[in-house]
Amino acid sequence: MADQETTVDDLREAVKKFVSARNWEGFHNPKNLAMSIAIEAAEIMEHFQWGTIEEGKALMTGDEARAEVADELADVMIYCLSFANATGIDVSEAILKKLARNEGRFPITEGH
Repeated sequence: MADQETTVDDLREAVKKFVSARNWEGFHNPKNLAMSIAIEAAEIMEHFQWGTIEEGKALMTGDEARAEVADELADVMIYCLSFANATGIDVSEAILKKLARNEGRFPITEGH
């Protein structure tokens, strides 16, 4: 499956089935999931912590490092989708509303 072929709903359902099959619903509450999102995001940051911007870009050209970062990104996204499942937040609606608000907060300027 690729981004172009997979909907947010497909991913939410896959995460829901994974969690349900393991009877993890009791652990997947807003507090635990919010903490897990932050922890997994920090694991992405660890890959770039002491390097320069250029070194970070170069790191992502290596297959092994790219795969490791992709795994951590997947963890973040899985926890985000599980958070959405646990709270009933519509991810697409939330993102589109936030982008619309950000349009007003961050207008396009010349040279950027």
